[in-house]
Order: sequence, then C-alpha cells, then structure tokens
Amino acid sequence: MIEKTYQPSEVEGRISQAWEQAGAFKAGRPERAQADAYSIVIPPPNVTGSLHMGHALNNTLQDVLCRFERMRGKDVLWQPGTDHAGIATQMVVERQLMEQQQPGRRDMGREKFLERVWAWKAESGGTIVNQLKRLGASCDWSRERFTMDEGLSKAVLKVFVELYREGLIYKDKRLVNWDPKLLTAISDLEVMPVETKGHLWHLRYPIEGKTFNAEDPSTFIVVATTRPETMLGDSAVAVHPDDERYKALIGKHVILPLVGRRIPIIGDEYSDPEKGSGAVKITPAHDFNDFEVGKRHGLPQINVLTIEAKITFAENVFHQPDQVSADFEETKKLEGLDRFAARKAIVARLEEMGLVEKIEPHTNVVPHGDRSNVVIEPFLTDQWYVNAAELVKPAIAMVREGKTSFVPKNWEATYFNWMENIQPWCISRQLWWGHQIPAWYGPDGKVFVALSEAEAQTEADKHYGQTTALKRDEDVLDTWFSSALWPFSTLGWPDKTKELERFYPTSVLVTGFDIIFFWVARMMMMGLHFMPKERPGAPAEQIVPFKDIYIHRLVRDASGAKMSKSKGNVVDPLGIIDEFGADALRFTLMRAVAPSHDIRLGPQDVENNRNFATKLWNAARFVEFNGAVRVEGFDPKSAKETLNRWIAHETQKAAAEITAAIETYRFSDAAGAAYRFVWNVYCDWYVELSKPVLTGADGPAKDETRAMAAWALDEIIKLLHPFMPFITEELWAVTAEQGPKRGAMLALSDWPALAGLSDDKAEAEIGWVIDLITAIRSIRAEMNLNAVIPVVLAGASATTQDLVQRWADVIKRLARVSEISSAATAPAGSVQLVVRGEVAALPLKGVVDLSAERARLAKEMQKAEADIVRVDAKLNNPNFMARAKEEVVEEEKEKREEAVGRKAKIAEALERLQGGGVTSLSLPRNRTRVYPSSAF
Repeated sequence: MIEKTYQPSEVEGRISQAWEQAGAFKAGRPERAQADAYSIVIPPPNVTGSLHMGHALNNTLQDVLCRFERMRGKDVLWQPGTDHAGIATQMVVERQLMEQQQPGRRDMGREKFLERVWAWKAESGGTIVNQLKRLGASCDWSRERFTMDEGLSKAVLKVFVELYREGLIYKDKRLVNWDPKLLTAISDLEVMPVETKGHLWHLRYPIEGKTFNAEDPSTFIVVATTRPETMLGDSAVAVHPDDERYKALIGKHVILPLVGRRIPIIGDEYSDPEKGSGAVKITPAHDFNDFEVGKRHGLPQINVLTIEAKITFAENVFHQPDQVSADFEETKKLEGLDRFAARKAIVARLEEMGLVEKIEPHTNVVPHGDRSNVVIEPFLTDQWYVNAAELVKPAIAMVREGKTSFVPKNWEATYFNWMENIQPWCISRQLWWGHQIPAWYGPDGKVFVALSEAEAQTEADKHYGQTTALKRDEDVLDTWFSSALWPFSTLGWPDKTKELERFYPTSVLVTGFDIIFFWVARMMMMGLHFMPKERPGAPAEQIVPFKDIYIHRLVRDASGAKMSKSKGNVVDPLGIIDEFGADALRFTLMRAVAPSHDIRLGPQDVENNRNFATKLWNAARFVEFNGAVRVEGFDPKSAKETLNRWIAHETQKAAAEITAAIETYRFSDAAGAAYRFVWNVYCDWYVELSKPVLTGADGPAKDETRAMAAWALDEIIKLLHPFMPFITEELWAVTAEQGPKRGAMLALSDWPALAGLSDDKAEAEIGWVIDLITAIRSIRAEMNLNAVIPVVLAGASATTQDLVQRWADVIKRLARVSEISSAATAPAGSVQLVVRGEVAALPLKGVVDLSAERARLAKEMQKAEADIVRVDAKLNNPNFMARAKEEVVEEEKEKREEAVGRKAKIAEALERLQGGGVTSLSLPRNRTRVYPSSAF
C-alpha cells in the first residue's frame, strides 16, 4: 500500500542501496552482450571536492542520458572517477599539518609527505563520490578510477615518453602564470581576474644624448604603466609606427632611470596611441604581451623578481654592473624587497628625480591565484611544454568535418578561436603531489626521458660510457595532462582491454563551457593522437573520443548573480536535497537548463518541483484507492471509452515528445513535456474526468478505466525515471504489490515504445471539452467573476450538441456553469468564445460592468507599454550594455519578455470587450491551458 506522504529522506538511501545490491548500473551485463554500447566519462571532480551546484547540474544531465539509454536496452557505461587535483590536495594536506602543529612539507621530505597525502586520500577522498550517489548518479561505481592510480599512471608515463620522443614535448624558457605563494606555475583556469582600484603612473624616460629637463618634453618620452616595479627589467619603449608624435624617435634610445641601462625606442603596433601616453615600456620577462613584442624585436629578457616576487639583481640589470656600489647604491637597496614595497620605493625615488609626470586613478583587472588569492606574476622560467599547435590540427579538422559536434553548435566558434590561436602548453608544476615527470638529468644537464629510472640509467650509462649518477626532475605534470587521457586511460589503455574495445570511443561528453579549452580540446588532441583505429593494409583511421559534446551554462542564484562564497549566495545542493529531496533538485535543474542562458535557482523553484513529486505521489494513491491495478495482458488499444482512448493517445504523444527531446539534448523540453503530461493531462484532466466512472457503478467502463489509469501511471513512472529516479523507483516497487509481477527494477526496465494509440476522434472530443472549460475559466479569472453563469452554444452543429449532452455534468461542475443551452445566435451583451470552430457565448449583461472593465484594462495596457519602453531604452543604450553585468542584462530581457506577454493578454481581453463585448476568443488546439486546482 502506498504511504500517505512521500518522504525523500526515508526512501532515497534505501533505493540507492537497492540499486547497488542489484548491480543495476554495471556495464557489460551478460544479457546485453549483443546490445549497442553507450558510454559517457564523468568529468572527474577534484578528490578534495564537495558537491556544488555545477556538479549537480552536470551529473544530472549525464544521469538522464544514461538512465534513458539503459532503459532503451543499451549496454551503458557511465565511467566514474576523481582527479588528484595537484595544488588543491597538496594545500589541504599542508594545511592539516600546520593545524596539527606537525613538521611541514619540506621538513618532512618528499617521500614521507606523499605517504601522508595518500593516507588523506584513503580517509577523506571519497566524500564527493558519496555525494554524487546521493544525487542519484547511476555510474558503474565498481569501475571507479583515480587519475593517479596504477593504470592511469602507466598511461601518463607512456604518453609523456612517446610525445617527447616524437619531439612534441620539450623544455623551454617562457613566461608562465607564477604563484609566488605556492611557488608553482598554474594554468589559466586557476587564475582569477579581480577588478582592482590602482593607479596609472606616467613616467619620464630621458632620451639618450639630451640633458633631461622636466620642463622640456623633447628631452624625454613619457611611458604609462600600472607596474612601475618591473621597470628595472625594461628592454625597450614601444610606440605605434604610425604615431606622428613619436615617429622621429623610433630607432633612438632612452636611458632607463635608476639603473642607467640604454634601451631602444621601437615601433610596434602593440602600442595603442589612444591609451595612456601612447608609449609603453616593454618588459619581456614580466608581461605576456611584452614577451611577444620582445620576440619580434629580439629584445633581452631581464628577470628582476625572485620566485617569491621579491626584487633581484641576479641578472644584468645595471648598465655597468661593476659600478653598482658607486653609482647606483640607492637602487641596490631595493634588492630583496617585496614587489609592492619596491613599487612604493621606486615611485618615491622617481618623484625625487622629477621623473613622474602624473599619477592617475586607474581600475584594471589583476590576475590572482584562485587557491592562494595572491597576485599572479608573469614569470620567466624553464618549464616542460607540449607542442599544442601540432597536436591541435586533427582536433580542429574533426570538428570542421562534423565527426564531433558541439551542442549547442555556437560553441564550435569558441573552440575554433582557442584552437587556432593556441600557444605551447606548459605541463610542468613545481609541486610534489602529482605524476612526477619521467626525466632524469646527467651531471652536464643532459636529459634522459624514459618509462622508468632503470631505463633512463641504461641510456645514460650508454651515453657517458660509464655508470653515472642521475637526478630526477622534481616537477610534476599539470593535472590537465592526465585528465586529457581520461576517455581511454580509464578503460585500461595502454593495455588492449575488452572495455576499451567495447566502450571507446564514447558516445557523448557533457561539460561546462569554461573547460572547453582546458579539458575538451586536450582530450580531442590526445585521443586523436593515441587512439587511431588500425585498418589492415591501409593507414590508421583517426577516431574522435566522443561524437557529441553537450555544453551547459552556469547555475546562478535566484536574482541571476553568479554564486560565490564572498557574496554569501551559494546554494548548497546537499542542503537542498536534505530539505526537498534529490528528485526535486534534479527536476528543477532539468526544467531550467537551456542552451542560450544560465539557470537561475532559488528555493521556490525547488519547492515547486517538490510539489510536482507530491502531485505524482498523490495521483498514484488516488489510482490505488480507486482499485486501479495493473491488469495482466492489458492492451490500451482495446479501450472502448472515449476518455480512455484519449489518455492512451496523449501518453503515446508525450512519450514520443520526451524521447525526441532527450535524443537531441533538449533536456528542458523533455522535462517540460513530462511535467505538462503528468500534472496537466493526467492528474488535472484524466483523473478529474474519470472520477464519475471510478466512483460510479461497477461495469465494463469502470473496469477499463481502472486498467487504463494503472497502465498510464506505469508509463508515467517510466517516462519520469531519468529525471526523478528515486520516487519513480519507489512507486515502481509499491505498485508491484498488486497485479502481475515486475520483471526487473525500474532502472533496468524498458522505456515506453508506444505505437498504434493515436486517436484523433477521441482527442477532438475530450480536447473540445477541456478547451471549453479552460476558456470559461480564463474569462472568470480576467473579470474576477465569481457568479455561476449560463453558456449558450450559438449555431452549434449536431455533433457538438451531442458531445455537450454527454459531458454536460462535467462542464457544469468544472466550469461553474448553471446551464448549457443552444441558440441560433449569441445573446446581446455576451462574450463569445470560439472553441475549435464552435461558438460558446457567456451572457454577461448585468453581471459585469463592461465599460469599467475596458477602462481598467486600458490602464493595464498603458503600464505594460511603459514597462516595455523603459526596458528598451536600457537595452538599446550602448553605454548600459557595455557596463551592465551579464545577469543584469538577462534580468532586463526577462522583464521585457514578461511585459510583452502581459500586453498580449490584455490586448486579447480588450478585443473580447470591444463593441459591447460581442467578439471572440479563439483557442487553438495546442494552446497552453489554465487547469483546475489539484484533485487530491
């Protein structure tokens, strides 16, 4: 028997355990050996992570696809696993050591520290996996992988060594994002842009050969900079070659203040005549753009910062290094100063020398480390790189040729833009936790890259002609390096496994737009390079790692703001699950996800979908209470009653709509179709219209209606399962207590494949009744009409009059109609409704003051039009569009959409009232309807 209320907290854990015990999500089930394979690899969350709303969205999308395809009979593998998260994990353990007042990482030593990290992983690393299970993720948890487990580490070594031997991995000195607190290079994704109020310093650089005079502009050139502390490493001053102010100075030199170094004035289009003074200092060792300018002009790269971002004069900073103590004593005192203290000191000295022309307030975006929260330095270091420009060529071609498709397609432009402007990929990190780079150095610095130390030693001994001590590179690989191998390394590569043969390439990748470049592109590059399909007697065929790439957007708070801890607006999915249940959260996300905009999520949204779950539960209780039990061998095609033929027709239609939407990744369309069918069609109309039969005398009609109600509920449970797995699995079990035995758990049951149930005649009859009731209710709501009123059918056909006789009691009860009569024409002073070609008139003379109603609606129309004008003024204002945050613009667009909709409804109502109210309302067949209140 179905319990009175559905309690997610009491059901979800039990259902999850039942799935696990049954092995419901295991791939490679014997009975599906001949079935088509379907596979998805989970974007591996950080092992340090805790479930956030982005995880909830991403994994619900994947779960919908996996449950859908599993029910369609495919052999489904949803490959789970976690990422070792180099920086994040190392920081967690270091913080733990500090809190416990134990020796730090360097005091402990590498080997002992790594033992401590592995111990932490064993104890705490499974947190997010358990949280994903709470969400209902139907991964094959028996195959869970970790980016540093033995198999994946073997894959990483093989890829590094092979790419090195092919010349696609190399060591180089280039600028990187350097974190001076964590003392490591970091990826662009780990850099957080922070809008910062600062200054723009306009500095005077004396021109060589002229006596500097602050009053004579011909003796100096003014450069504008936000970073005066890096001037010590300047290699040139750049001006635009077409800037008339500076053309004559190109080729001349300035004397760099404080250090006396002679640097050239160069012409380069990087300098923007409209910004600052039009002249910029070029510091190739401390700015990414300057680095490129320096390469174009062959400028020296002078590093003036240590790894801790303190001033250093280790390189040739001064014009005459041997005279530093004599001529540049004050400048020498800057050595060892923190960069920001040095900034103040340098500006103070330049002011004393008359070399500061002006200082302006200036707001700019400053890069910060997302873990350390310190300002990131562009820093010149020796690092390992991948020749991404070479690897990216087939990855671009495969998307252009349609072998891999982005959904939505517009993300392909983003992909191409990144890929066609790709830079060398820095893959080394100055950390201990991660895949240590398999490179060993001889005493002369020669590098030996090998799969093992023994192999490297053999190569070295052969090279040197004797046994020679080697030192291993201390750096580890970028986390994204191992993640790039995820689709095939998780399946056992480099070994030739049956899983690799069965499930690679994968079917679809589901991920966020922010890692298209960092992860998606790199998986494409590595997959195409290492996973060709061998063809006897022909060149190997390049195989893409996934056919489709579904890109989703962000989840924002209810007001449209991006969630962040600093704002205090983070919505915790686990808290939502505790309060409303996992199904309510999942269904909320699926109804809201859209390709064109971010999701806005508030508690009210989830509560509404919790109410939907309650509606479904109550419908099942109503069916059970009225003796509607599944009947062995029941065929919905055999139904005789019009109402039952109609619900069978609507069920087939809904199943087709939901199926087509999921197949094409239109998740919100699928969830919306399921919502409308369950709440509006089944609960609010079928249940309501079937009540007289179910509560009436026994007989064939009642038996058929009971069987149909139970059959349709079963189909509903199946259709909702990918979205709301817990409540549907529970209903599947409790409704099995009566009627024929179930063959399997719902998760392994068949998806509805309905045919032969279309019935236009039944739809025409029931649809007309529903549309008439809906139209009358709309008029009541618009005019705030509470009185019971008559309905006059004007010039109705005989068919319609017969139909009305059959459904008169239902129409009277649900539309609050006193009587239904027929006449040749509509009475004077009535509102006329055209329902599927038939005219129904509501005599309102003496009931409603039509003049007053017209005046009220005219005022409402003016307000709606004013709202549209106000929003349009903002959206058409270039200044507003340039300054406003994305969520503000989105909110204004939503306001406009609401006002336009409101205006259309008012116009419709006014039209009906024109000329004394003798006009019509046409209700198209598929119009969205106003439905009765809950029947339960």
